[in-house]
Amino acid sequence: KMPASIPEADRRHRASAAFSLSFLSLVFSITAFSSSYWCEGTRKVAKPFCKGDSKGDLCIRFNSPEGNSSQAVQGPWETGDDKFVEKKFHAGIWYSCEEMINEEGEKCRSFISLTPASDRGVLWLSIVAELLYVVLLLTGNILMSVEMCYYSSVIDGLKINAFSAVVTVLAGLLGMVAHMMYTTVFQMTVNLGPEDWRPHTWDYGWSYGLAWTSFACCMAAAVTTINKYTKTILEFKHKRKKLERSFRIQYKFPDH
Repeated sequence: KMPASIPEADRRHRASAAFSLSFLSLVFSITAFSSSYWCEGTRKVAKPFCKGDSKGDLCIRFNSPEGNSSQAVQGPWETGDDKFVEKKFHAGIWYSCEEMINEEGEKCRSFISLTPASDRGVLWLSIVAELLYVVLLLTGNILMSVEMCYYSSVIDGLKINAFSAVVTVLAGLLGMVAHMMYTTVFQMTVNLGPEDWRPHTWDYGWSYGLAWTSFACCMAAAVTTINKYTKTILEFKHKRKKLERSFRIQYKFPDH
C-alpha cells in the first residue's frame, strides 16, 4: 500500500502547486491590467504665472509688481531654467495620470487617445490579448480545481490535466505577446505622442513588473502541469509493463 500511496500523494502535491502558481498568475495579471503604473516618470512643464497672493516655487512671480507691462513681461523670461517644473506622471494600458501644479490631486487622460493613430491598432491588439490572457488563466484555474476535486477516474483526471496544460501554455504565450506589444506602443507614444504629454524622464513601474511576474508564474504552472501529466503517463506504462511481465511468468509457469 505504501508504494501505491506515494505517487498519489506526489500527484496531489504537484496539482496543488500548479493551481497555486496559476492562481497567483491570475491575481497578478488582473491587478496589473487594471492599474496605471506600467510606466512612471516626470514631465518638464513651464510654471504658470502666480495669481493673487500665491507664493512658492511652483509659479512665476513678476520681478516688479509696480513696474510697467514691458518689465512685467521681461521678468519671467530672465529666470531661465527656473521657469520649468517637473511633474510626476504614471501611465497604464487604459489611462495616464499626472500631478497638478499648485493643486491637489491628479489629471487623468485616456492612454488610447494619446497613442499615435498609426499605433492605435497595435494597442487594441495588446488589450484584446491581455483580456484573452486573463480569460485563459481563469479557465486554467477552473480546470485545475476540478481536477483536484475529481477523484472518480484517473483517466478523466489525465484528460483534464492535459487540457489545463494546453490552456495555461496558450495563456502564457498571449501574455508575453501582449506585454511586448504594449511596451512597443508606449515607446512609440513617447517619441510621437502629443507635446503636452511627452515625458522628460520615464521608467517601467511596479505594474509592469507585476505583469511579467504573472507571466513567469503562468509558465511555471504550465511546466508543473505538463510534468505531472508526463510523470503519470510514465507510471502507467511502468505498471503496465510489470503487469505484462507477471502475466508472462504465470503463463510459462502455471500454478499447479
